[in-house]
Amino acid sequence: MNILLIEDDPEVAAFIKTGLEEQYHSVTVVPDGVEGTNTAIEQDFDLLILDIIVPGYNGFKVCQLVRTRKKELPILMLTALGTVRDKIEGFENGADDYLTKPFHFEELLARINALTRRHNLLSGKIYKAADLEVNCGNGTVSRSGREITLTSKEFTLLEILIANKNKVLSRNEIAEKVWGINFDRGTNIIDVYINYLRAKVDKNHSVKLIQTVIGRGYTLKD
Repeated sequence: MNILLIEDDPEVAAFIKTGLEEQYHSVTVVPDGVEGTNTAIEQDFDLLILDIIVPGYNGFKVCQLVRTRKKELPILMLTALGTVRDKIEGFENGADDYLTKPFHFEELLARINALTRRHNLLSGKIYKAADLEVNCGNGTVSRSGREITLTSKEFTLLEILIANKNKVLSRNEIAEKVWGINFDRGTNIIDVYINYLRAKVDKNHSVKLIQTVIGRGYTLKD
């Protein structure tokens, strides 16, 4: 996922950038509200994370301006301003979610995942890899034109894999994104669900899309 972070505190920015890049996201950091607004409008991002107290335009102004041009872009405010009035102002200016500092990185990831899934659902986003198609708007999956019936968790797992196609996702990442938990090495639930998906998505197809990368995790190859 391509993320824009507007944050003027270099330590906070480095912490978030490093953590998200370890989750295989691409992060662009801009420390100024005016430059951040222009960057958000002129370039394509999957998510905007911004602080309120930044040089130039403050976060409320940035959010308002970006929202007028990028109506579908998910926006997460991440700030030390945590009063009810601050939150209301953030939402009124177009923020989709609001997380106060200090925060646990795991909660930030959970908020990002929830925003992404909600955005995909509302926008009716369609992912494709080879002859596989995943429609997030109506929750349908098909391969070579044949519809595949999945459970809710199977669909979420497949959505995560295809949204990150050609990238290797560790069991930790999959557990966090799909189940919202840290991976317990004593359980094989992830392997079980991967096998469920393979039986429905890859069975009877010569090209196997869902692949194991030994020692690292799983990937969906396009």
